[in-house]
Amino acid sequence: MPELFEPLTLRGVTARNRIWLAPMCQYSCFDRDGMPNDWHLVNLGQHATGGFGLVMTEATAVVPEGRISPEDTGIWSDAHIEPWRRIAEFVRGQGAVAGIQLAHAGRKGSTWAPFAEGDGTVPEADGGWTAVGPSALAFEGYEVPRAMTTEEVAGLPQAFADAAVRADRAGFDVVEVHGAHGYLLHEFLSPLANQRTDRYGGTFDNRTRLVVEIVDAVRQVWDKPLFVRLSASDWADGGWNVEETARLGAVLKQHDVDLLDVSSGGAVAHQKIDIGPGYQVPFAREVREVSGLPVSAVGLITEPLQAEQVLHDGSADVVMLGRVAIREPAWPLRAAHELGVAPKDAPYPPQHARGAWR
Repeated sequence: MPELFEPLTLRGVTARNRIWLAPMCQYSCFDRDGMPNDWHLVNLGQHATGGFGLVMTEATAVVPEGRISPEDTGIWSDAHIEPWRRIAEFVRGQGAVAGIQLAHAGRKGSTWAPFAEGDGTVPEADGGWTAVGPSALAFEGYEVPRAMTTEEVAGLPQAFADAAVRADRAGFDVVEVHGAHGYLLHEFLSPLANQRTDRYGGTFDNRTRLVVEIVDAVRQVWDKPLFVRLSASDWADGGWNVEETARLGAVLKQHDVDLLDVSSGGAVAHQKIDIGPGYQVPFAREVREVSGLPVSAVGLITEPLQAEQVLHDGSADVVMLGRVAIREPAWPLRAAHELGVAPKDAPYPPQHARGAWR
């Protein structure tokens, strides 16, 4: 059996394979209430029927002002539980693990969706809000955020813990804390966004404090697998780097995190990124080796043999697919065929067995 199709068990939850759906924003809560709807059910559900081992939701805001756009999903109230429950139940019913990514957009919040008419920050008159961040430093093209008080920052772990409780009640198997891509937790990690002088700024221990406090708060209420997504590099001089990411990973292992989802970039607009097939895989490998935690790899992993090699080389324990999964929601089924997995052993739903690759 190819390594891609070996199951992986973390804290008693087993994913049927190691091809997982990466979180991808859909900007489709058109009532602007954070409630997932039929679009989210079908979008996530098609990847469950398509054979993915784990299906992760998009970045889901733990507070209303934590959304990237007004059309983002949320889980900041008990009213969000039932809409998410039907999605989690469907995903689980197809044999996949249901994961939810908990997030706060920070200074990159209150922005227009990519396919909206506007650009940059959404004005309050159009449903926007004043974004917050560790410091009053704007992401290029956006309005200057309001710097959070020490008390406000210290209150964030409870918001994430409350969201995790709701995620449990909604039936999710996995919670992922979003600490990447220039959103709030990454902003605290990166010296390019964090110029604080209190206990949340300056030294490595201070800049990583919020992530650790959130992980601890979530772990107190969540006994299932807990992931953290990190940007391994800002791809910019003076920014957060892979050595710090690996160091933080080792800390998070001591705080009962089960897997690190290793991505990169997003803290600043001008990044010197050397993009190519599997360009972020070396980050995952280094973080895995130093932290001792299982990791997922992302970044232009598009072909089955390529993905299999990532695992075979020991660079990662899992691959997470994004844009290629948009193009091909049943990518795992093609991968099974190309890697020699018999149709009877591939993750086909019974209703689709007649269409198996031969």
